[in-house]
Amino acid sequence: MTNVVEINNLHVRYGKLIAVNGISFKIPKGEVFGFIGPNGAGKSSTIKVLATLQREFTADVLRVNGFDVRLQAHKVRECIGYMPDFFGVYDNLTAREYLHFFAAAFKIDIEKRDAIISDVLELTDLTAKIDAQVDSLSRGMKQRLALARVLLHDPDLLLLDEPASGLDPRARIEIRELLRALRDMGKTILISSHILHELSQLCTSIGIIETGTLVTQGTLEDIYERLSLMRIVHAQISNLDEEMVGRIGQIPGVESLEQQVDRLAIRLKEGETPIEELHEKLVQNGARIRMFQPEAMDMETAFMKLTEGKTA
Repeated sequence: MTNVVEINNLHVRYGKLIAVNGISFKIPKGEVFGFIGPNGAGKSSTIKVLATLQREFTADVLRVNGFDVRLQAHKVRECIGYMPDFFGVYDNLTAREYLHFFAAAFKIDIEKRDAIISDVLELTDLTAKIDAQVDSLSRGMKQRLALARVLLHDPDLLLLDEPASGLDPRARIEIRELLRALRDMGKTILISSHILHELSQLCTSIGIIETGTLVTQGTLEDIYERLSLMRIVHAQISNLDEEMVGRIGQIPGVESLEQQVDRLAIRLKEGETPIEELHEKLVQNGARIRMFQPEAMDMETAFMKLTEGKTA
């Protein structure tokens, strides 16, 4: 699989402060990589390096779409869309004027601009606001307009630094659904955020960074297995008795059982028995299952277990 982002041994320093300390990761084409960490962990510094905005760094390998970030910065800029953690919009322009300005900056042919602007406004659900003043838009709409801007030149890689920061719950949901649509379109996305639960629903893989060091990376399932974190599975079993509870307790990976009012809570180590196999093994043991419901994975648990709350 082609890697859109390749980073090996990246270091970023600000005087004596080490902001990024030798991190390495790859993002394959079409993947959504969630970059998680507390403030001061090195997320924004890494993203700025990839966006060619941070020139003081060292790295053994640093490529976007095969282009060297230091030596071929102009090529890198053509294939990225960078959205910082602030609006980056001009209040005295209308949405139409704002997007036309950046379309010209991206050197999009003048005869194509209206159609492209119409497309990105439709994608971000802002068509009705095309002639609205930017300063009249809500915070969520401004974020969507900023995202429309970075989509104008159809970049291969989106670098999104805290895109849902400061948004109300409805606006966060709107941004999340928009990012899902972009993922489904095949865009490669690097997104940093503190909203861990939403990232777990969106990302194909994550990296957890603290004090400039990548603590762990991989799919959420990989990280849970590495940490031996438990999944809770709730099951209603019509023929549950002491003998059945004993059989279920013998299934590999079942750490403990708790009989609740109307169900059985099974603490499961997925590295030994995946969720799907647990259901099969329950049936093999004669359980008549009315309900089988795994709890959603809790990324906050992984984050808190892996980090110590330090900053660089």
